[in-house]
Amino acid sequence: MRPLTVGKLLMQSAILAGVLFCVMVVALKFGAIHVSLYGLGRDLLRVLLGKSTDISSEYSLILNLRLPRILLGVFVGASLSVAGTSFQALLRNPLADPYVLGVSSGAAVGSILALLVEPRLALSPEIAAVFTPFGAFLGAVVAITAVYFLGRREGRIDSTTLLLGGVITASLLSALITLLLTMLPSSNFRGMAYWLMGELSAVPSAPLAWVLRTGFLIAAIVIYMTASDLNLLLSGEKEAMHLGVDVRRVRLVVYIAASALTGLAVSVSGSIGYVGLLVPHVMRMIYGPDHRVLLPAAAFGGAIAVVFADTIARTIAVPAELPVGAVTAIFGAPLFIYLLRRRLA
Repeated sequence: MRPLTVGKLLMQSAILAGVLFCVMVVALKFGAIHVSLYGLGRDLLRVLLGKSTDISSEYSLILNLRLPRILLGVFVGASLSVAGTSFQALLRNPLADPYVLGVSSGAAVGSILALLVEPRLALSPEIAAVFTPFGAFLGAVVAITAVYFLGRREGRIDSTTLLLGGVITASLLSALITLLLTMLPSSNFRGMAYWLMGELSAVPSAPLAWVLRTGFLIAAIVIYMTASDLNLLLSGEKEAMHLGVDVRRVRLVVYIAASALTGLAVSVSGSIGYVGLLVPHVMRMIYGPDHRVLLPAAAFGGAIAVVFADTIARTIAVPAELPVGAVTAIFGAPLFIYLLRRRLA
């Protein structure tokens, strides 16, 4: 393992952060309402100086609606990419992906059940606002827990069995989703169908956003602390054990943290596919397989991908909006085929 200097890591992160900033500025500018970069920068500066009352109503709408949506896209993209990178290293399988393991389907079942139960409960507006995302997160946790126990053999996680368990669980939950959708009121059916394709229009409330940020930071830091162990795991379990890695502990910690990241992201965005699968591959081609560099690169890369896809989804069919998951699939599928052919060549 080659030595990694802090300066090199900060430089690579700064480059990706600069690209993310430029994509976010473009995303702020374009939409149903187009604004000038000068006016956008002027009003952003006024907000930072505490002069929010001086900004125009047009720019106030953008800063209050478009900016939170972009920040949500940053969180979702970073979470899915870090989770995908972790699962691919953990299972030593380039096709490992948060959604292959049934997390998305579990979240969908949880959210539909929450919508069915909510009218029967006398919930306050504050609790009702987070009830469906909480149901989605709980469904994702139940699904990933079931897959974990399906993937255990003789007290250890078997990569092949875990992936097969994920595929079977996802298939079963998909059938359950179809059944539950027929029980939803017509007013909720369209919204749930749109959510299943991935969307960022439902910006979380301040308390929920705080929970999402805190959960992401904790899970991402926990995974990054195992980066050196993940590098050794790539050479095989026995080799890693001989080098002093507690393989069982690393597998359990990374599995739980990556699952938590996926559950948090899916609970507020629905199914945005290909991000956790493809972004780690692209970042690995650019920065190499060292997870000390790859994990932060994947976080920035995922954020860039989702914000860019959401910008296209918002602008390509104005005034209508496309599901973000549909955009990532349209761009992701050809890229995946290219990477597959490149790998086989």
